[in-house]
Order: sequence, then structure tokens, then C-alpha cells
Amino acid sequence: MTARPRKVWFVTVPIAVVFIGVFVVVAVLLRGSGTGVYFQVSDQVAMVGIGVLLAAGVLWLTWPKVTADEAGITVRNLLGRTNYPWTAVVAISFPDGAAWARLELPDDEYVPVMAVQSIDGARAVEAIRELRRLHRVATNG
Repeated sequence: MTARPRKVWFVTVPIAVVFIGVFVVVAVLLRGSGTGVYFQVSDQVAMVGIGVLLAAGVLWLTWPKVTADEAGITVRNLLGRTNYPWTAVVAISFPDGAAWARLELPDDEYVPVMAVQSIDGARAVEAIRELRRLHRVATNG
């Protein structure tokens, strides 16, 4: 089972395109600006580079992913990926008002599962049900 955020794509991709578009336009218009400052080609390239970096930063929000099978679950959030055997997972929850699901671990610890987001609605419900089913099968035999 694999889940990734879906609706975040509909927001991040247009924003990334706008960032690149705006910075390309600025870069093109930079040479002809009448400010008295002389801009070089390197300044134009830098402006496009800034747009690309900002676009990449926005698209990074689509990076989260969760994969699970009978052996365990792998959670990839923005800053890393961690594998958990099902025996280390106490429960899979989606607290009221939370933006994403989470794995409940022993000692009141938890790990956010940013790939399963509340904004995805029915897809998030299906993902939670499948994760809970896999957890139940693995821990109860």
C-alpha cells in the first residue's frame, strides 16, 4: 500500500509555475530597467535561479509518502524517511482537526504521516483504513 498527498499538487504546481514565470519575466526586464544600475547576464541567470529554487521549495510539500506491507510501514516526511515494524506501532490515528494522520508509538510518542492529509477527504479515509487493516493483520496474526 502506498499513499501520497493528492490535493496539495493542485496548489503547489500552479504556485511553482507562477514563481518561475515571474522570475523569468523579471530577469528579462532587468537588463532594460532605467534605474541607473547596470545588470549583467549573470544577474538575469541568478533571478531565474531564485525562481527555480522557490518553485522547488513549494514542490517539496508534495514529497511525503507512506508505504506499508505486512512487515511494517515506511514514513517519508519532509525531512527524512523512517521504517517501523508493525510491532513498534501502537495505533494509527487521525485526531479531530489534525492536518494529517499519525503513528502512535510507545511512551506517548507519535510520528506524523504527512502523506495522509485531511484535505484529501475520501482518499485519506481509504488510506487510514488500509493502514489500520495492515496493522491489525500484522499484530493479531
